[in-house]
Amino acid sequence: MATDTMPQSPPVPPLPPLVELRNLKKYFPVRSGVFSRVSAWVKAVDDVSCTIQARETFGLVGESGCGKTTLGRTLLRLIEPTDGGVFFQGQDFCQLPPAQVRQARQQMQMIFQDPYSSLNPRMTVGAIIGEALKVHGLAQGAALDRQVSALLERVGLAATYRSRYPHEFSGGQRQRIGIARALALEPRFIVCDEPVSALDVSIQAQILNLLQDLQNDLGLAYLFISHDLNVVEYIADRVAVMYLGKLVEVAPVDELFRNPQHPYTLALMSANPVPDPTVPTQRTVLTGDVPSPLNPPSGCAFHTRCPQAMERCKTIPPPQVRSGRGTAEHSVWCHLYGEGAAG
Repeated sequence: MATDTMPQSPPVPPLPPLVELRNLKKYFPVRSGVFSRVSAWVKAVDDVSCTIQARETFGLVGESGCGKTTLGRTLLRLIEPTDGGVFFQGQDFCQLPPAQVRQARQQMQMIFQDPYSSLNPRMTVGAIIGEALKVHGLAQGAALDRQVSALLERVGLAATYRSRYPHEFSGGQRQRIGIARALALEPRFIVCDEPVSALDVSIQAQILNLLQDLQNDLGLAYLFISHDLNVVEYIADRVAVMYLGKLVEVAPVDELFRNPQHPYTLALMSANPVPDPTVPTQRTVLTGDVPSPLNPPSGCAFHTRCPQAMERCKTIPPPQVRSGRGTAEHSVWCHLYGEGAAG
């Protein structure tokens, strides 16, 4: 007896990423001698590729000095990249002329790490938040005052604070002012450069919840840079682990914390404090110092500190090994996995 079968709908193609980094590099020259000739290069960001989807929080973690902040600033062309591409909504941001860069920056903003030094002490809060609106010709006069007041209220501050100066506020309030400034041009993407690292733990929670509420209300995407794994686990959708200017592992946040694969990620996880003292922990202590980006090791950059390093790690760059698909893909750059891996 023949049975009717329902026609199957074609698979839905994946959405294009909002932001895509392709082999992004940022090298800083080291000059020496009487004529200040370039004698070496500091490889702060070295061949980084990744994607960030719309409405996604993409976490970036790693030790201090690994290149996280440089990556965020290079992405926005606050620092010009040495090589590679930054694609925003399919357009190569690195190839735009200055006039178009200024226009594109309305969609790409940044929240800086230090809420004390990132605000001009000689400007009122109203002038700080409204400066971008005036520069881009979006509001003036009474309309500017109304928009500044609305932005202050959106981040949990009173509109009457417009006439005050940054020194009159606490650290958490200053960071809210920085967030309001970043929101002024109604961006789609914001780089959050360790936005809670200088704040008390209770204030950190308030700022993180504010960022999540703004993301839900405005449809924002974040690159969230941090060295605090607990913060990243709370707020991120996907996480990338960075070491010496390179990505070593990228995965959805639940997958990364449940199944870390790279030895460096395992060491970071073991160093993360557990709030329950009754839970047994096993610390992975890395030997040696972080190599200098001025002269990074050959092969795998982590092999000089890796407890599982093999002979080929010293000379052959590790391959990217993928599992999963789409935004659920788990990538790791390590010789322990893929073809030729032991076991």
